[in-house]
Amino acid sequence: MIRFEPSFFTERNRDIDEATLSVIAREVRKDILKMTSAVNSGHPGGAMSATDIIVTLYYYKMRHNPEDPKWEKRDRFVLSKGHVCPALYSVLARTGYFPFEKLNEFRRIDGDLQGHPDMRKTPGIEISTGSLGHGIGAAVGMALALKLDKSDSRVYCMIGDGEAQEGSVWEATMAASHYNLDNLCVILDNNNLQIDGPVDEIMSIYPMMEKWRAFGWHVIEINGHDFGEIKAALDEADTVKYKPTMIVAKTVKGKGVSFMENRAEWHGKALPPDLLREALKELGEIV
Repeated sequence: MIRFEPSFFTERNRDIDEATLSVIAREVRKDILKMTSAVNSGHPGGAMSATDIIVTLYYYKMRHNPEDPKWEKRDRFVLSKGHVCPALYSVLARTGYFPFEKLNEFRRIDGDLQGHPDMRKTPGIEISTGSLGHGIGAAVGMALALKLDKSDSRVYCMIGDGEAQEGSVWEATMAASHYNLDNLCVILDNNNLQIDGPVDEIMSIYPMMEKWRAFGWHVIEINGHDFGEIKAALDEADTVKYKPTMIVAKTVKGKGVSFMENRAEWHGKALPPDLLREALKELGEIV
């Protein structure tokens, strides 16, 4: 496991290369599959599409402190699409928020790592999420509070494209622009699949770029699996003044395992043992 001292994370824009981020992301994807398959439950597909972005936030961009999860100067991350929490749990464990062995508690009734993030049980979780459409509103509230406190901390929020069908997402989007929340950066995990099928067939949210621009946001479109593009977009968001930033990250559901990629059926279904072995082999593990 690649380990860093907690002090490594307390400044932004850390010196970490894209090859190292890629190695970490591959290990996180293995964790996601093992965690969900161990309990035959969870949402591996979307967790794997979100992995590269979450890894880049925690290892490169965000100012945070694994030894002090409530550190006043920290940046905040809200996982609005809370069902993809296995990716976040893996990153929190690997950066030192709790022992790595705790990943074995995922979705256990008496464990700390519930099927959706629980701020009361899990260190590093800013707010409990799971009801889609709610997390972005909480992120807007956090960003506004930080502004009123004259803090230089930033708020990052990840939403899903299926989630963007919720009206509450657009209320929060309007409020963020109204209050000029340039300390808020939202990332859309745009894998174009939700549990019932393609987003544009279930309830189209396109054209997305034009919609967020019309709401007064600075909008960036990237390949959500290219670490260079992710880093550059997050850096650009730091420079934007008087408006929030939306990063539309084009991603692949089930990224990293050939038979899972772009398949809606892996949205909320764990791999059985035989397919888990095949998936782990593809990710470079000797099984």
